[in-house]
Amino acid sequence: MQQQRLSQEAAAGRHVQREDYVSCTVAFIDCKKPGSHLKENYSIIGPGVTSSSEQVINLPEPHGFNIGAAAMPHGITNNLHIHFTAEVFMNFRGNWKFQWGNDGKEGSYVSGPGDIMSVPTWIFRGFQNVGADDGWLFTCLGGDNTGGVIWHPDIINEAADYGLYINSQNMLVDTSKGDPKPAPDDLITPLAKEDMAQLRRYTPEQMMQRIVTAEERDWKPAFLDQKLDGCGAQVAPVIGAGMTQNRDHQAKITNPHGFSLEWLRLAPGQRLSRFRLGEKMVLISHGGETRLSLNDDASTTVALKAWDTFSLPAGTWCEMQNMGDETVEMVVIIAGDHRKRPEFAPEVVQAAQEGGLGIDPNGYVVAAHLMPKYSFASA
Repeated sequence: MQQQRLSQEAAAGRHVQREDYVSCTVAFIDCKKPGSHLKENYSIIGPGVTSSSEQVINLPEPHGFNIGAAAMPHGITNNLHIHFTAEVFMNFRGNWKFQWGNDGKEGSYVSGPGDIMSVPTWIFRGFQNVGADDGWLFTCLGGDNTGGVIWHPDIINEAADYGLYINSQNMLVDTSKGDPKPAPDDLITPLAKEDMAQLRRYTPEQMMQRIVTAEERDWKPAFLDQKLDGCGAQVAPVIGAGMTQNRDHQAKITNPHGFSLEWLRLAPGQRLSRFRLGEKMVLISHGGETRLSLNDDASTTVALKAWDTFSLPAGTWCEMQNMGDETVEMVVIIAGDHRKRPEFAPEVVQAAQEGGLGIDPNGYVVAAHLMPKYSFASA
């Protein structure tokens, strides 16, 4: 694996702090609909599905997925729409009612903090903040090009009453501001009834298989360094094959998304020893204070605080340590549907073996005495 070094300046450019997020209130065609007019859309990594030229994108670099966020006051709704690629919601604050189906009545689920939900492609979905305060959802969308969205016919027709249209380039046109109305062949038109009848259907029971609640996270020690002093980071898989080295881990959501998603947990003072991946990795801190020490000599550091996002390039050495008094939990998103295999620094591998642990040829932690010497040599 080719080593990728990050300077302090380069690392700062990949660290999107909570105060750096910039909202857009005109990102979608329903932005003037009463009850939806106070929506805030954020594009943190990649453009997501915004239809606004006013949208600020913190880190435009392609990752194979897009990271964004949605924020709304109590009672505000994001209306029914279809996505072509994966749409995953990470609830960081509040209670959110999700509804799906052609009329929004095929099923519903009220999400609480810590829940993660993956909504299937090619079904209508919408959500509303039903909590007492402002809510916050981080989102992850599959692919660099998400293709935008298809809005429910009722929303498209109502938006026209406010002078709003979506053109064939997925950009919002506001004729009330003087934008010319697109020609008929340059408009996104409502789905026909016969096309809507062919859309996928999901029962509430099926949708629950695509939700991992905070309570059902399967925390287990996950890495080669778990017996070393000050180590023992735990992982709880959510989507796909991530970087856990625990053979007993199994993600609940397994269909291809273009990325994997796991929770990572560090107790106060705990660290994850220096490792690197062959894929881009994004960290979204749920809480606590984490120091990232980057490069083989820890020459660059990043202080990751609650709700910060950090993008780690492939091949970059990274050590993580909880620097606060509370447990750190963060979401780890890694490009690709394949299984990821972290490479630990040689000194970590040696110390782990001296402590009785190694990695088997399948990439999982194993008691060192169970492995023939030739297997360690080739692993």
